[in-house]
Amino acid sequence: MKEQKTAYEQYRKEVYRIAWRVQYRAKVVKRRECSLGVYEPAITSFATSSDDKIVVQQLINDLPSSTGRTIIFKLFMQDKTEGEVARELNMTQQGVSKWKRKMLQRCPG
Repeated sequence: MKEQKTAYEQYRKEVYRIAWRVQYRAKVVKRRECSLGVYEPAITSFATSSDDKIVVQQLINDLPSSTGRTIIFKLFMQDKTEGEVARELNMTQQGVSKWKRKMLQRCPG
């Protein structure tokens, strides 16, 4: 009986450890991919929101690469994660991350 209990406790501890790791990794990925989601600006009016969207769309259209425009649009306008964009464009998540970094460096401000 004591051996069963200790085996049960060992498996229970291991399952908790695995669950903790999965939760931690999910938080890290979410923080990395959705860093702008934390600072959502307060929308004061429909006109302000529409004007902001128009300005952002013009900035995206000014980017030199069509792939970069597509990636930035999907990430920031459609609120998709890097992983989702990577699957849609048949690329790796690291590739999407590199494109995002490159395109954001070219943006003014």
